[in-house]
Amino acid sequence: MAKLAPSDLAQVLSKLPTQNGENIIVGFEHSDDAGVFRLSDDTALVLTVDFFTPVADDPRAYGRIAAINSLSDVYAMGGRPLSALSIVCYPQKGDWDVLGEILAGGQEAMNAEGDVVIGGHSVDDTEMKFGYAVTGIIHPDKVVTNAGAKPGDVLILTKPIGTGVDRHAETGCERLYRHYGFRAFGPRL
Repeated sequence: MAKLAPSDLAQVLSKLPTQNGENIIVGFEHSDDAGVFRLSDDTALVLTVDFFTPVADDPRAYGRIAAINSLSDVYAMGGRPLSALSIVCYPQKGDWDVLGEILAGGQEAMNAEGDVVIGGHSVDDTEMKFGYAVTGIIHPDKVVTNAGAKPGDVLILTKPIGTGVDRHAETGCERLYRHYGFRAFGPRL
């Protein structure tokens, strides 16, 4: 499951009323990793949501990856995660032990970072998807946005570039082949 193309999404979002407010530090018009909302002169919330189809064969690993991915959006903004709500799309007739492993892996990763999972929402879906809505905290003057990079800034890579692209391309090819009987990108990746 890929994200919508930013240019297409921008066309849709541009037709919505602007969300004005003196307490909105980072809103959807910035296309950033998370939104930031000022609560006081020294406290702001960092809010994000992220979920996706399985990227690992091991359910517990999938849960951990989903959690770490969701947490990374808060960290990218300079924030500290506080709490999370899980988002589960899972087949009603699916294996409940598998779902339990996904949730356990996610909760372990969240708890390891000092974040607590306080609830969530689930829907019956034939295609499994999992992730989190994460709330973090930050000082309003310490927010880091993706628009603030300048030539000469240090870039710290936490994993090889392209690992997500490679994995999603592989699963996308598998899905196309399984459902339609053809390979979109030549040989199986």
